[in-house]
Amino acid sequence: MPYLRVRTEAGDRRIPFTPGGTLRELLAGAGFPIRSGCAGVGACGLCLVRIEAGEVPPPTENELRMLRPEQMRRGERLACQVVPARGLTLAIDPAPLCPAWLSLPADAPGPPLPAPAERRAVAGGTSLGVAVDLGTTHIRLTLWDLAQGKRLSGRTGANPQALFGSDVMTRLTAACASREDAAQLARLARDAIGAALSDIAAREGCRLAEIGRVAIVGNSAMLALLAQRNYDLLLKPAYWTRAIDCRPEGTASWCSAWGIDPRAAVELLQPLAGFVGSDLLAGVLATRLTGEPGGALLIDFGTNSEIALWDGATLWVTSAAGGPAFEGCGISCGMPAEPGAIYRIEAQRPAPGFRCEVIGGGRAQGICGSGLVDIIALLRSAGVLNGAGSFSAEVDSRGVAIQEQGGLLLLNGRDIDGFQRAKAAIGAGTRCLMQLSGLHLGQLKRVCVCGAFGRFLHVPNAQSIGLLPEVPAEGVELCGNSALAGCELLLFSRDISGTLAALAGRARTINLAQAPGFEELFVESLYLRPLRMDP
Repeated sequence: MPYLRVRTEAGDRRIPFTPGGTLRELLAGAGFPIRSGCAGVGACGLCLVRIEAGEVPPPTENELRMLRPEQMRRGERLACQVVPARGLTLAIDPAPLCPAWLSLPADAPGPPLPAPAERRAVAGGTSLGVAVDLGTTHIRLTLWDLAQGKRLSGRTGANPQALFGSDVMTRLTAACASREDAAQLARLARDAIGAALSDIAAREGCRLAEIGRVAIVGNSAMLALLAQRNYDLLLKPAYWTRAIDCRPEGTASWCSAWGIDPRAAVELLQPLAGFVGSDLLAGVLATRLTGEPGGALLIDFGTNSEIALWDGATLWVTSAAGGPAFEGCGISCGMPAEPGAIYRIEAQRPAPGFRCEVIGGGRAQGICGSGLVDIIALLRSAGVLNGAGSFSAEVDSRGVAIQEQGGLLLLNGRDIDGFQRAKAAIGAGTRCLMQLSGLHLGQLKRVCVCGAFGRFLHVPNAQSIGLLPEVPAEGVELCGNSALAGCELLLFSRDISGTLAALAGRARTINLAQAPGFEELFVESLYLRPLRMDP
């Protein structure tokens, strides 16, 4: 029987195998999960391994499209595309099952809290509460002293469900195909929340047993997968504008696993409908969007992006498949907005080139979503990119060099295309809601940019390529993680479900797949030009 010799930082291991499966499947079965964003169809380019010895089949068409020639010369291949027939020696960097937890900034703004007497009434005999934003790419949570109205700590880390794909559809498909995978998807999310709480307890000395209330918001897919309930309905278009029940059968086992008060109230805040989750409703609460007379827009950027438009009477909402580009994933030199990521790029003057700012300083390791917006806007204004997203003839076939200190970062045509599609989904969704509401651009007074993507966003660059509508700069607010802020606010509500139900009663959910003219709006929004919506 042939075997794989797998080399990692921890050492070597021999894995016997029966020919017929891909390297991705063989490695996952042996306990070496490989990062993947496309469920193993060769469309994301994330499951890289390096073949050091042995005979392998020629590169597939997907590999020739995804990998650069120098990568293949180094022996790099996509694990999901290689079907070994004989023994191989390969080096891998296995994806961690548990994320590394980072502390949320201590100066992160908190939600507007109720008066002290009301806070004490909500707390009752409960000392601590936890707010959780369960995102597709990241999980963020904060620990609160409910009586004092004080945020004690916070953590952020990658959602380990990414092992099953970087977008919600691949995870839902995996869960529907296998009960075992569905159970593992739920377990990965629950264990990650528990690990974040344990990290807080270990590093900051908080007593988890005093946690008596947990509120969790998220998009519909994340909540359904966590609860292991009705996730199959999300793959049926008939349910995309209907409410999806994501309430778990019980949470006592969750409390036990997390080490919190066994009587703690754990509430999954229910989504509005289809792919419009409770994270969007929480964001609407945090930004007080419906407190405006009308003409207020909220865009929560993410892998599953959500949009809300308030016209003064109705909250028009929808979701758009933005893809992972806003999170820096699926981009050849991309990474999340973490230390080492280029988050701001400016033209270098007087010499040609770019000046890059890196989160945390030091050497750049990649580029995050806001940096991607900057470089595309700069290339467009310089004529290096045309409105259709094509490079000029003088650009090297490998792409455009962004930063060369300590290594070469290249932005290629496939990266531009991925961003354009993500941008077009947002633009078409926004324009669709504007048309349905009867509002035009001149009536749009406020734009709330939400999500980690918006934290470093340079608004003029985003507007110049059509990512945000052209409204006066003072009308654009970078709101950060509004979903988490809204969840924190809901921790202090006596009737969380009632609060959300009142908001949901004013909402109208739109399924973009059935919206008239959406395909035409999507194509128009692909162009790298300002987003204009006047009649």
